[in-house]
Amino acid sequence: MSAPRSTRKDIDGWVILDKPVGMTSTHAVSRLKRIFNAKKAGHAGTLDPLASGILPVAFGEATKTVPFVQDGEKAYRFTVRFGAETDTDDSDGKIVAQSELRPERAEILARLPQFIGTIEQTPPAFSAIKINGERAYDLARDGETPQLVARPVTIHALDLVSADEDEAVFEARCGKGTYVRAIARDLGRLLGCFGHVTALRRTRVGPFTEADAIALSDLEESGVEAQAMRRVEAGLMELPRVIVDRDAAAKLRRGQSILLRGADAPMDGSAYAACGGVVIAVGAVEKGELVPGRVFNLPF
Repeated sequence: MSAPRSTRKDIDGWVILDKPVGMTSTHAVSRLKRIFNAKKAGHAGTLDPLASGILPVAFGEATKTVPFVQDGEKAYRFTVRFGAETDTDDSDGKIVAQSELRPERAEILARLPQFIGTIEQTPPAFSAIKINGERAYDLARDGETPQLVARPVTIHALDLVSADEDEAVFEARCGKGTYVRAIARDLGRLLGCFGHVTALRRTRVGPFTEADAIALSDLEESGVEAQAMRRVEAGLMELPRVIVDRDAAAKLRRGQSILLRGADAPMDGSAYAACGGVVIAVGAVEKGELVPGRVFNLPF
């Protein structure tokens, strides 16, 4: 007997989820796939269960734009509790170091410039970094100490929002691969008092902000799905757009490069092409040509 045919639908586009605290990113994607009855979906950047906020979820053809969203700037608002460091660098972990010292506001402000720019950052032991094919958090849960190497990350801004004796609230803008938990850990060590994250909210991922986000509870209400779904090219809004005719669109879909003309043609770098209001391909502009890297199977 043949297996029953799947009733899942081909759905293309983005949903910008406001992920609640306590849910993994993988579980959030599964919930959205069920709500939309979609065949294919994936997220653009993991959020820890402790964290809330922007989790962009791509469906169908939009999954081809995920790398461009992940490469975009991220923004976070987070709270650091001083006096203790944990093995996870957040409040879910076990305390591994403590101090009675507490930093003054001026001391905190004096240390923040050391985190601005391109810096070397060692990821938390409980992270998704792969070591010899295994996730660091799996090794850590098994009692091993993952041998993580410091790597360059870029932090564009790190601002102190408020502070009291035991806690401080910060806002950060950073590039791909930056761990906010590591910022809290390293700041606590610099201040000599230790520290860990107790609350974390992501407020931006690439082109998507809190204004774009929708709560899971709202999505579960009947009739909301259609309004929540954004077009595939929403994930490419930070790239230059090239408008092409149908002949050029056909060439791009066959994997062929097209010559760009006119003063408005983008310079070398990433760009995407659209025809009739539909994204056709995304690729690289090289010597006046758009070389397709990913082609989209979307109707005009």
